[in-house]
Amino acid sequence: MTNILFINSCVRSGSRTKRLADCLLSKLKEQAEDRNEQIRIEEVRTSEIPYPEIDEAFLQRRDALLAAGAYDDPLFSPARQFAAADCIVIAAPYWDLSFPASLKRYFELINVTGITFKYTPEGYPQSLCRAASLYYVMTAGGTFVPEEYGYGYIKSLAQNFYGIQDIRLIQAVGLDIDGADPEAILQESMLHAVSMLTM
Repeated sequence: MTNILFINSCVRSGSRTKRLADCLLSKLKEQAEDRNEQIRIEEVRTSEIPYPEIDEAFLQRRDALLAAGAYDDPLFSPARQFAAADCIVIAAPYWDLSFPASLKRYFELINVTGITFKYTPEGYPQSLCRAASLYYVMTAGGTFVPEEYGYGYIKSLAQNFYGIQDIRLIQAVGLDIDGADPEAILQESMLHAVSMLTM
């Protein structure tokens, strides 16, 4: 069984980022079926997670649970789910030089020492995650999309904390520029997404 975790940060109906991610997920499922492998796709909608208020009381409770090794507490369910996935697909539209705030809150929720990573005696993070690959799917209306503000952050986090070295960016940009053909741009990006899976 291959477990794919789909982290969906799209909120618009008819989201172009979601369309691109759905194309990728469909191809991943198709490839698994060709190999006679079972596949399970779990979707997490980051905008619908009831995030706890991060105040001192919350931090004290979380630290007490970690000190007691109570990793099965429901508070850590998202972290356990992330750590158990074989493949991660993130759909995140490019907003204000980054990604939706709900995605940042999601990573704050799953960064749990003892579940998704641990520290070496020298203080370096060491992965406890199973995933071998991560696909980051994004769309942008314009073309000014510096990677370090969105994809670059996720790539660094995935490689340095979660031990996922195979990180791939699938994007469609310039969708809202005057004279652009957004459907043609999306179709080209979908073809690119499919071709990446044969690399």
